[in-house]
Amino acid sequence: MYNWKIQRERSAFIALANGEIFRGWSFGAPVDKVGELVFNTGMTGYQEIISDPSYAGQFVTLTSPEIGNYGCNEADMESRSLFLNGLVIHELNQPSNFRSEIALDKMLIKNNVPGIAGIDTRRLTILLRSLGTQKAYMHCSDEEIYEEEAVKRAQEWCGLDNQDYAAKVSCKKSYVWNENGKYKIIALDFGVKYNILRQLAANDMQVTVVPASTSAAEIMAMKPDGVFLSNGPADPSAVKYAIECARELIGKVPLMGICLGHQILGIASGAKCERLKFGHHGCNHPVKNLASGEVEITSQNHNFALTMNNLPDELEITHINLNDQTVEGIRHKGAAMFSVQYHPEAAPGPHDSEYLFKQFLQILER
Repeated sequence: MYNWKIQRERSAFIALANGEIFRGWSFGAPVDKVGELVFNTGMTGYQEIISDPSYAGQFVTLTSPEIGNYGCNEADMESRSLFLNGLVIHELNQPSNFRSEIALDKMLIKNNVPGIAGIDTRRLTILLRSLGTQKAYMHCSDEEIYEEEAVKRAQEWCGLDNQDYAAKVSCKKSYVWNENGKYKIIALDFGVKYNILRQLAANDMQVTVVPASTSAAEIMAMKPDGVFLSNGPADPSAVKYAIECARELIGKVPLMGICLGHQILGIASGAKCERLKFGHHGCNHPVKNLASGEVEITSQNHNFALTMNNLPDELEITHINLNDQTVEGIRHKGAAMFSVQYHPEAAPGPHDSEYLFKQFLQILER
């Protein structure tokens, strides 16, 4: 039985770099960490959210107030581990679901990730929307630390800008995801989610996953029919080796990118990338397909985006975000290459954008 009383006795707080303090109680690993504080507006799918490697270096605030109800299980993991720096929620609940194998707090403890409950997540979200993403310090350990010192530690942290986090979450060795499929795909792992690999496999693709640092020459030596550039965390401009790799691959082999992979392909083609005020995190973001005129509800997780201005002539915008008009998709006019900023594999989220994997298949079939 979940001992809620004991959990509430473990006081904790999160200190923002602007001096704000949010107090609650610890329910995860009793450790202190620094991180970039963001919010996710999804109503469900907390396990898929916390196991998304794109959250590496970040504290994720869940705006849905009731968390933990259905527990966690191995089948719903989206990566080999948890890479986020911490979790912030309003109310932690005891799991009650036949698929539950481990409670959320135990999952965090197992992966050495701190969590804070009892937070006014509505006020925190409004603050982040107003001021933008904040560096923060999460205090969940037994160490005695004054709140002023925690604020100072948050301020002094280097943050995620110009930091290569893709190398931290990528696989260390290549591996075969599935052996069956008509077309051989090499997937560059910048923090790939398992459901992306499932979608590629479901569309008649044999997928081999390679580390983020794999060179274009090494990839072409494998004689792929296509190359996929995955999602991933932090600043795309810091992943210089991947930008160079993408630049060498354009025009030589069909390419598809998602999230960080999309940004890398854009930069490799001459586009610019900028940090958003508070990013896009959730599974309810409206995106317009400019070719069809249809609106897709999408799953997203990123803090950077390609800029609309000064886009190279060889690139065409294919999708835009209807909330803030940012670039959500591009295609190359002279090469077999396209990418999207959002996550068409969802997990969690709607399935509106699954057609993009079929679009990649159609390019391979030409």
